Amino acid sequence: MSGTVLVEATSSSGLDEEEDFYTFKEEPCSPSSGGSPEQSYQAADSASGAAGKAASPCRVCGDKASGYHYGVTSCEGCKGFFRRSIQKQIEYRCLRDGKCLVIRLNRNRCQYCRFKKCLAVGMSRDSVRYGRVPKRVREPREEAVAAPASSTSLSSVSSASSMSSGMEAQPEAVREGVAREIAVDVVAAHRAHNSYTDELKCTLTRHDVVVQPEGDVDRANEGEEAASSSTDAPKTKSLLWAAMAVRMTPAIQQVVEFAKKLPGFYLLPQDDQLILIKLGFFEVWVTRAARFASANQLVFDDGSVFYQYQLETAYGDAGLAAAQIAYMRTVNNLQLTEDEVGLLCGALLLSPSRVGLTDMQRMDMLHDIMLDALKYCLSAGGTTSTTPDRMEAVLAAIAEARQLSARFHQALDWCRDHWQLLALPPLFAEIFDITKNAEPAEEPKPPAPATRMQPVYSGCE
Repeated sequence: MSGTVLVEATSSSGLDEEEDFYTFKEEPCSPSSGGSPEQSYQAADSASGAAGKAASPCRVCGDKASGYHYGVTSCEGCKGFFRRSIQKQIEYRCLRDGKCLVIRLNRNRCQYCRFKKCLAVGMSRDSVRYGRVPKRVREPREEAVAAPASSTSLSSVSSASSMSSGMEAQPEAVREGVAREIAVDVVAAHRAHNSYTDELKCTLTRHDVVVQPEGDVDRANEGEEAASSSTDAPKTKSLLWAAMAVRMTPAIQQVVEFAKKLPGFYLLPQDDQLILIKLGFFEVWVTRAARFASANQLVFDDGSVFYQYQLETAYGDAGLAAAQIAYMRTVNNLQLTEDEVGLLCGALLLSPSRVGLTDMQRMDMLHDIMLDALKYCLSAGGTTSTTPDRMEAVLAAIAEARQLSARFHQALDWCRDHWQLLALPPLFAEIFDITKNAEPAEEPKPPAPATRMQPVYSGCE
């Protein structure tokens, strides 16, 4: 980032975000505030007036909050620290693996962890850049981010919020306010962590990826017959998988960072966070990559072109390759804006249908909030009369993405069974659970060549 100021914290060492793949969950509230994050967020009852609000703790350090700043209740110290960090584009480093406890007494000790905590509890970069959050949606947004365990849907959250802020007669207005605020945060996270942009598309130089043996290089226009000749060749499949994996890996870290900034994501159990990212990455990536795709081509953000026949060869499933091209065409036919694509990616990632999730109550609530934000964004980009039809088409696309993802993960079984043939980036292997379960069996040694024994004569002929 040009113009960025790099600051190293006094108690730490640099930790790249790429090394922080598993650090999704923020530490609990500081001892000064007491209780769980949800209890802290609800400590101030709006019905008790300004005095009650003034007594609520800062959600960053636990000190006495002075008001609602940049999207969360915070103290003057954390408010000013966050504003300076954004305006001066400061990048911090931590020497303690980014795990410093941030409380009132030591909040100035590690700027990296303090800034990380600011973002985790919901402070908005855009609020610093573009001004204050409208007062009428402050309370609803806090309720939505807190995700109280007693709520099972956005409707109940909005209802509780409207009662606490004296807006019982306007539930739809409150609901829209929550959706608007969530949309702002999700869109900002998507734009900050997505390389498949319209700007890059206009300047991208495309080039074919060639992994075929010499003499069989230019196969793009030779049709299915030419492609099928190498479908079962393990070497060709392994080369294609490796080529795709190398180009997909940068997007993994982008999706991880995108997920970390989704409202309410960090409140989920860590195991649930891992499940959502591992099972949702492919859907988010292929949705973003659709902007670069054409009739029979998958195009990566470095300009590499994979033809449909190459996908068929890698997957060993012509139907899956066709389904992937068809899904990308579906996304493009929706003619979504960049903001709408970001919210669609958020809805894909925060899916309560993933196998193995434990906090289903919160997952259902977060998913409903994301769909409301997506619906709000769709209505903002068109007329009210077309919104239901567009939303129905988007929901159909989400269902299509789910089916495509299931088939893709099945195709990865070949990689899991033949891992010894593959040179995969570690992050790609980790996200798709392609582990080296056993050492490859030793090649049997060929038998020693037979030697002709000379007859032994023990006497005269």
